[in-house]
Amino acid sequence: MSFSFMPSTLARRALMALAAMLPAAAFAHTGVDGHAHLGFMTGFLHPLTGMDHLAAMVAVGLWSALAARRAGPELLWGPLGFAGMLLVGALLGLQGAQIPAVEPMIAASLLVTGLLVVTRWHVPGVAAALIVGVFAVFHGLAHGYELAEAPSAWATLSGMLAATVLLHLTGLLAGWALRSANAWLPRAAGAGVAIFGVTLLAQLAQLA
Repeated sequence: MSFSFMPSTLARRALMALAAMLPAAAFAHTGVDGHAHLGFMTGFLHPLTGMDHLAAMVAVGLWSALAARRAGPELLWGPLGFAGMLLVGALLGLQGAQIPAVEPMIAASLLVTGLLVVTRWHVPGVAAALIVGVFAVFHGLAHGYELAEAPSAWATLSGMLAATVLLHLTGLLAGWALRSANAWLPRAAGAGVAIFGVTLLAQLAQLA
C-alpha cells in the first residue's frame, strides 16, 4: 500500500493553508439551517463548512499516517474508529440522549488530535481507535441533535459520514506524503489545530 502518487508540494500547500486559517477561525459549528432542504448533499457539505469538524477529521488522518510504522491496515484504525463512533454519537443524538459538555468535548478533540499530530505518538491500533472514538461520539451527538425529528435525517447523516471518510482520506494522503520530509510542516498544522481547540475552549469558558 503506497500513497506516493500524491505530489508533496500539493500536500505542503494544503497543510500550510490549514495551519494558517485554523487559529484565527471562530467557533464554526453553526448547525444545519432548517429541515426543508436536508438530504445527502446537505449532509456531505456540512462537515466541510464547519471548521471544528473539518479540522478534527483531517487531523485524525494526518496522525494516523504520521504515527504509523508501516503502510497497511494500521493506517485505518484511527479513521475507522472516528467514523464508527461518530455514527454511534449521531444515533444517540437522534434519539435525544442528553449528554453534557458536547461543545467543550468537540473543542477538546481539536486540542488532543492536534497534539497527536505534533508528537506523532504511536499507539496500538485499537487504542488509536478508542482515543479518537471518544471524541467522535461528541461530534456525532452534535450532528444528531441538529437532525432530530428531521424527515431526511438518514440521508443527511449518510452525507456527513461520506464527507467524514473523505476528510480522513485527505489527511491520510497528506500525512503519508510528508512522513519523511519537512517534519516541521505537519507539526505546524497540528499545532494550528491544537491552538484552534484552545481558542474554542476559551470562547466557551467566556460564554459559561
